[in-house]
Amino acid sequence: MSLPANRTEFLAGAEAIAARIPDGALLALPPDYSLPAMEVVRALVRREARGLRLLGVPVLGLCADLLIGAGCVAEVETSAVSLGDAGLAPRFTEAVGSGALRVRDSTCPMVHAGLQAAEKGVPFTALRGVLGSDLVARRDDWTVIDNPFCATSDPILLARKIEPEVALFHARWADRAGNVWIGRRRELATLAHASRACLVSFETMREGDMLEDELLAPGVLPSVYISSVAPAPRGAWPLGVAGEYGIDDGHLAFYAQAAKTREGFFSYLEQFVLGAAAAR
Repeated sequence: MSLPANRTEFLAGAEAIAARIPDGALLALPPDYSLPAMEVVRALVRREARGLRLLGVPVLGLCADLLIGAGCVAEVETSAVSLGDAGLAPRFTEAVGSGALRVRDSTCPMVHAGLQAAEKGVPFTALRGVLGSDLVARRDDWTVIDNPFCATSDPILLARKIEPEVALFHARWADRAGNVWIGRRRELATLAHASRACLVSFETMREGDMLEDELLAPGVLPSVYISSVAPAPRGAWPLGVAGEYGIDDGHLAFYAQAAKTREGFFSYLEQFVLGAAAAR
């Protein structure tokens, strides 16, 4: 079976990708350990994006905290927001406490199930693992039914499909055919399949077509699912890309401390986002 013709748009850089993300969009982001597009996030801050609705797949971290602190976000749906070993996400924590941010509590299984429903083109899918959680009663868009194939009471939870307007992540490689390599991060494939548009920054351009390489092909997301790609060397920093560079734990700790106050956060933005600190 042949795939549809390549439709991937090749852009100049992170700023061009950020320009493709409209204000108010439902923007799906991977966790800090799964190829976040940090340079595009910084570009969104620079262009003063507004009203974004973030979906954590399934959790959010530094990307979300930067966007929230900069006033770019109206709502988040996620199972958690944190900086991992660096502690709480300080701008998220303050925004929730002040009522400046709407939070839709979810769980990892519900986020993945909702994306899988959209991926398959169905309105919902069923799962059990969330039954018994307090969240079921608090989410009017979650529905519990009895298993129609069981003669006795057998409750099951329906997860409504989640179809992000934009999926955004980073990749180690893109190629001239418009494919990107995500390695073992298969959750990014589900995210791309479920979303209306998929925007990807990348470290390095590879010549040729990675789908023709038997060793690389299993980790390739085909171009048919990719709307736009753009180069962004070290585009996940201060987070990491396997095989390229690791997480900059010292910088994360520095951010976590600085962002505890609004003054410290905006000083950080001035130095590392708005200013000339692209010299990393």
